[in-house]
Amino acid sequence: MIKSLITRFWRKGANKDPSVADCIGVKQHGIQLDWVDRHAMDVVKTLQDRGFDAFIVGGAVRDLILGLKPKDFDVATNATPEEVKSAFRRAFIIGKRFRIVHVVFGRGREHEVIEVTTFRANLSSDQAHQVKGNERTSKKDLQHLSHAVDASGRLLRDNVWGEQHEDAARRDFTVNAMYYDPISQEVIDYHGGFADAKKRILRMIGDPAQRYREDPVRIVRALRFSAKFRHLKFKLDPATAKPMSALLPLLEQVPQSRMFDEMLKLLQTGHALASVQVLKDLNMQKGIYPLLDVVVERADMPLVVAALADTDRRVAEGKPVAPSFLLACVLWSDVDTLWRKYRKDQPPQPALMSAMDEVFEWRVGDVSGRGKLAADMREIWAMQSRFERRTASSCMTLVAQPRFRAGFDFMRLRVQAGEVAEDLGQWWETFSLASPEDQQAMIQTMRQQATTRVRSPAAAKPAARSEHAESSGEVATEAPKRRRRRRSPRSAPGPDGSPS
Repeated sequence: MIKSLITRFWRKGANKDPSVADCIGVKQHGIQLDWVDRHAMDVVKTLQDRGFDAFIVGGAVRDLILGLKPKDFDVATNATPEEVKSAFRRAFIIGKRFRIVHVVFGRGREHEVIEVTTFRANLSSDQAHQVKGNERTSKKDLQHLSHAVDASGRLLRDNVWGEQHEDAARRDFTVNAMYYDPISQEVIDYHGGFADAKKRILRMIGDPAQRYREDPVRIVRALRFSAKFRHLKFKLDPATAKPMSALLPLLEQVPQSRMFDEMLKLLQTGHALASVQVLKDLNMQKGIYPLLDVVVERADMPLVVAALADTDRRVAEGKPVAPSFLLACVLWSDVDTLWRKYRKDQPPQPALMSAMDEVFEWRVGDVSGRGKLAADMREIWAMQSRFERRTASSCMTLVAQPRFRAGFDFMRLRVQAGEVAEDLGQWWETFSLASPEDQQAMIQTMRQQATTRVRSPAAAKPAARSEHAESSGEVATEAPKRRRRRRSPRSAPGPDGSPS
């Protein structure tokens, strides 16, 4: 009897009309209104006052239901991008593949951006215009298209507006397809996302294989969410996980810059160690992105483990993280190996520069922002030899460099990994925090120690002779100094070339 009821309930859920939503009240979802960003509420209210439908959508709703404070808030509406832009003083339409609006509040470092998207129609790949190439090779063909795919079915343009239930159907996971109205405090759920959130299940909406073909990056997103919610015991739905490995080659068609950004989301959003473990658990250590393959391969190396853990710690503490630092740690062994090789034929500094340039081109390649990324990584690497040399003349100039702290933190992790002596790291920590007077005193002490080290080998020889003399019964006498013979100056040659 019980089994029959469960089966009937399951079939009812499976055949549920996707255009009909469940409305979940505040007593059931328990979202705390004071956790909702005030600017996101302003956007929703402004659009609703103009007669549009508007909701907070996506990950923010999921996190609020799970009792987590969201970091970002997105809004979905039936207003077009142009209508959204006209409703706000500082709003900008961006994007080609997906046209969205950024509504900006505040200025400078304190500014906040609320991303507003228009409800999109859920059209199949068969209904889209198919182009022969990709984003770069088919720019002219894509200029006037609102819905287009490439030969593999990957979406290149998706700007056909639709109804809310269509917009929900085209989202990736059920837990990300809920809409929250902060005015009425109701959650609109078309695909059982609320139940999946409570059961800790990550489930793809629709046919997973087809959804991965439409946008292969959804494979990476599935991995990222698995890692992000690992501590909450979330698990991938078996049907969602099954086609992932077989469809990994589709990621080769995604632009390299986008894959680089997706890799950073895996590693720099507070769950880097968990991401590596999820990749290993699913046997997907290789094939997503070449640089990510290197990270996973080296995840057991002391320096890389320390860097991943340090990144997670900084994100948890609300501190900024830079991709240049983490990648410098991951690729340091390559630089060090090539540096040792090139020093056989080049001076140390040019050899280091050659090694750094080669490793960056080999491992990182052509990604967005490569200029700054390369410059920052090179500075971090170049400082390491200067830290270890620790000459009196270079200490002050090194501390004054803008990237000193990043270079020092890198060396600190090398100390933690056993690559650098602990007392060297302690000396630089003390020196960097000392007053100018104390810094000068430390430099003077270092000079005196260097002078002592230079003199001590010469002083050790007479002492050794004295000990030998005492042991043999002889009286130790100071060896006579050898007088240096002065050479007489040569006389200037005469006019005929003979000595004068």
